[in-house]
Amino acid sequence: MTGYGRVEKAFHNKRISIELRSLNSKFTDIRIKSPQYYREKEIEFRRILNDRLERGKIEFSLDIVSMEDEGNSVINNSLFKSYYRQLRQLMQELDIPSGDILQAILRLPDVVSGPTEGPDPEEWAIVCQGIDEVTTSFDLFRKDEGKVIEKDLRLRIHNILDGLQLIPALEEERISRTRSRIYQSLEEYLGKENIDESRFEQEILFYLEKMDISEEKSRLAQHCNYFLDELDAHVTQKGRKLAFISQEIGREINTLGAKSYSSEIQRIVVEMKDELEKIKEQVANCL
Repeated sequence: MTGYGRVEKAFHNKRISIELRSLNSKFTDIRIKSPQYYREKEIEFRRILNDRLERGKIEFSLDIVSMEDEGNSVINNSLFKSYYRQLRQLMQELDIPSGDILQAILRLPDVVSGPTEGPDPEEWAIVCQGIDEVTTSFDLFRKDEGKVIEKDLRLRIHNILDGLQLIPALEEERISRTRSRIYQSLEEYLGKENIDESRFEQEILFYLEKMDISEEKSRLAQHCNYFLDELDAHVTQKGRKLAFISQEIGREINTLGAKSYSSEIQRIVVEMKDELEKIKEQVANCL
């Protein structure tokens, strides 16, 4: 499930921005972007996010900008000169245009370094407060999206159940039409006087047993109601179970189509399949 949250805090002459976003994933995958001097806190970040958030591909970004020039950034002069000499030599040997060599060197590792000490305890407390606020905002975003998804899932399931209610009225006509078609075929090949009525009735009963869809209708209704019950359950992670139930719904719909022998019922089955595909798309976005 997608989620988003952003919080900005002020600490003395600094602006602290914390951003949290996620995409749906079967597992918990946390990616952290933070200032260099916060690297020692990465394990703590992961612990907090694992405790507060459900699974997903989660991106956490901490950005701290000083509103004044504190002189915290230092250029490593000897390393800069070494990179410069090596790059100039390579460009001359390979006849490569110099371009903006200055910017290229500044982006190389360890040429520019920031603060080497860990974060100030007061600043860390502000960051922790910001994380608490951004995860709360993130959860609200997910809940709002979840309500929209739940409403759509309920609509799709009820559409399948509505289609199921239309099938019984078509079954009797389907059986009568199938019986007439078989009898007419026998008349054409054997002649009416050569048809054994008793044997014909036995064969019809055997044939109609294969066409019987009573169990499929019952199981489909049960699976749909189970799906709705699961939506009502007071648990946060429902996606996997809903996916399993939707698979069972699909099996019953496919069997209905295979045993229908009716263009009208097939039309209903196609509409059910269309609703089921939309359900699967939404379930893929659920936790």
